[in-house]
Order: sequence, then structure tokens, then C-alpha cells
Amino acid sequence: MKASLISALALSAAVVAAGAASAQSDREVGKNPYNGLHWSVVAPQGASWALECGFTPVTIRGIHMNRINHTGSGRMAGRLPGDNGRCKVTKTGGQGPVGLAVVKDGEAKAAGTNGGAPAIVNVF
Repeated sequence: MKASLISALALSAAVVAAGAASAQSDREVGKNPYNGLHWSVVAPQGASWALECGFTPVTIRGIHMNRINHTGSGRMAGRLPGDNGRCKVTKTGGQGPVGLAVVKDGEAKAAGTNGGAPAIVNVF
């Protein structure tokens, strides 16, 4: 049951998928900084979560970045600035599981958590 629920969450997150820390980089990503990997978090029962994604250092509008952080509940999706990354979602409260998917070249990698250990997806 647990595996099928996490698989269902991963599939949901993959379908949905279509703040900064400093780092040094010479790569300026230009006018469209979030044109890389799609990420998606889904918590069908409204659980709250914290997402942290790390990626190859970039410069966005003069600011050096290698990480983004988001918190929320339910569903959220976005993009990373490049074509590789490591995302981790931690369930922070509420009912139900939390799923995470990251899409590269049309292929989703997904993981889920019911609490305890975070769900981690690496795409390189």
C-alpha cells in the first residue's frame, strides 16, 4: 500500500511537472534564469513541506546562486536554472504523504515520503 501510494504521488508530481545561497560562478544565465529542469512537489492531502534544491552555481542578475528553498503545502511547481540538480523535500506537518519529481529530457525521476526521512531526487 505504502509503495503504491508513493508511486501514485510520484506519478502525480511528474504530471504536474512540465531564495538563494551564495556561490562563485562565471556562468550568467541571462534574461530567462529558470529555463532548466522542471520540479514539482505534491501533497494531495495538504501536508506542509520544505523543498531544497542544489544545482551547478550560476549568476542570475548579478547574484551568485547554487540553491533554492521553498516551503508550502499541497502542490507547487517550478524550474531550476540549469540541466542538473539535487532536490530534497521534507514533510513538515499535516496529513498524508509528500511527493517530489524532477524532469530531465522528458523523463521524470520521483520520490515520496510519509514523514521521517526526506524524499531525494538527483538528476545529473
